[in-house]
Amino acid sequence: MKKLMLGNAAVARGAYEAGVSVVSSYPGTPSTEITQEIAKFDEIDSEWAPNEKVALEVAIGASFAGARAMSCMKHVGLNVAADPLFTVSYTGVSGGLVICVADDQGIHSSQNEQDSRLMAIASKVPMLEPADSAECKHYVKTAFELSEKYDTPILIRLSTRVSHSQSLVQLSERQDISLREYAKDTAKRVMMPAMAISRHKYVERRLDDMRDFAEQCEFNTIEKKSKKIGVITAGIAYQYAKEAFPEASFLKLGLINPLPEKLIKDFASQVEQLYVIEELEPVIENHCKAIGLNIHGKDILPRTGEYNSGMIRKAVFGEQIETHNIEEDIPGRPPVMCVGCPHRGVFYLLKKLRFIVSGDIGCYTLGALAPLNSMDLCVCMGASIGMAHGIEKARGDSFRKKTVAVIGDSTFIHSGITGLIDIVYNKGNSTVIILDNSITAMTGHQDNPATGYTIKSEPTKSLDLVGLCKAIGVNRVTIADPFDLSGFEKILKEETQADEPSVIIARRPCALLKGVRYPGALRINENCVTCKSCLGLGCPAISVKDSKVTIDATQCVGCGLCLKVCKFNAIGGIKDESIN
Repeated sequence: MKKLMLGNAAVARGAYEAGVSVVSSYPGTPSTEITQEIAKFDEIDSEWAPNEKVALEVAIGASFAGARAMSCMKHVGLNVAADPLFTVSYTGVSGGLVICVADDQGIHSSQNEQDSRLMAIASKVPMLEPADSAECKHYVKTAFELSEKYDTPILIRLSTRVSHSQSLVQLSERQDISLREYAKDTAKRVMMPAMAISRHKYVERRLDDMRDFAEQCEFNTIEKKSKKIGVITAGIAYQYAKEAFPEASFLKLGLINPLPEKLIKDFASQVEQLYVIEELEPVIENHCKAIGLNIHGKDILPRTGEYNSGMIRKAVFGEQIETHNIEEDIPGRPPVMCVGCPHRGVFYLLKKLRFIVSGDIGCYTLGALAPLNSMDLCVCMGASIGMAHGIEKARGDSFRKKTVAVIGDSTFIHSGITGLIDIVYNKGNSTVIILDNSITAMTGHQDNPATGYTIKSEPTKSLDLVGLCKAIGVNRVTIADPFDLSGFEKILKEETQADEPSVIIARRPCALLKGVRYPGALRINENCVTCKSCLGLGCPAISVKDSKVTIDATQCVGCGLCLKVCKFNAIGGIKDESIN
């Protein structure tokens, strides 16, 4: 049977059919749906881990125990998992181990635009790159076989377009894969220096074997057409290039680390002009140049952003592909926190009090945008707390009293805890605000250790954030409602002036959770003097039309935050009395 599937769903199906037993991941767009789909298979023990490092370590342990295992993450998540990745390359595997990493060309939902092929090269781990959903399933299934044959983890590189595009996939039955026998092997699995020296030599021999395999493997294929133009490409760039050059000959690479040499040279000898089409870094291009080929690549195409067929055709031939332009002016839709978002009140107050805000990764990062404009820094997951501590160390106590770190509950668990430990241990006095909205919201409402539910919605123990912070050594831990503006402002002023570390847990659930209910739409009444104070909240339901402030009833949920900032009693509704 064939089925239309997202690339991510096809990856999950490939893992299922390959007989995978354990999958541990951390959600990150564009990879999140892989593990969400896997959770639907009862035959697979799947879980959300606190972060990508832990997720990969769980998968490594399962592999050592003889099971086929997988871990999935986005490109920046692979940075977090780099420590175990580089060393499991040395240890090898027992049961097959596959690591799926989804790159974000074009930076649709990330803090940077990096090329995970460089991580594969640096860690000396083989990498496959599918170009559509059918290949996603097939490559994943075959990756487990290669992992066990060559005693190596295998990386699967995806992209936003492959992960989130659909194509037909042929479904098969699940393989019955027995656990491999566990045997103690200290020399192979305990990476003390003496063992690591020996295993490094093994890794180099394995790469040589994989280079031989690359010359004739099924993933690297030649499509012969015109001899005038030859294109070497891989992944989603193959789809763009095929559309741009339907007349060209292609060498489509599916195994992209290690790359073949003889196969590429043979292909190059059959065409007059050679092009390498690849997004981001010139990985294939540099390899081609290293083996003496004259090619065009990044000399005509950019190293940043996503490609498309029109861009590629224009770069090579100077021809503009005809497109249909829409005449109407389409209004812009800048990213904004949702109507009823519990984070809005926090950022409104931080702007009002003119705090320096050390921010973090999550939907609350939108607090940096107008009109809130209340986030000064954002680097990576968990960095807000360490950066706030660094500000205090660099600028002193007076500066510290106007600085706060802001971090989500899931991000705090991911990599913020150690930053808080650092503040306490090194006698810092910073204030940390944990935005606890009871879910991992930005990536689509995944549970985390603080929600009390597993990936399969099974009840489990809920992490006590208050108890955790106090166990670290923070004596001042306060839970506050971010919709209580006056109360929250009072707490902010008190905690930032304290001469010891403090944590404020801003606790109110995400407005989009199923159980969250607000009274319904509010309205502007005749008391409005158009002072526009309510516009400072940045709520998308509030706007100005015909010089008058208005509330869009189709968007407003009645969270009541605007009532707290209106000084003229100009906002009301059917259920005014129910809004506290």
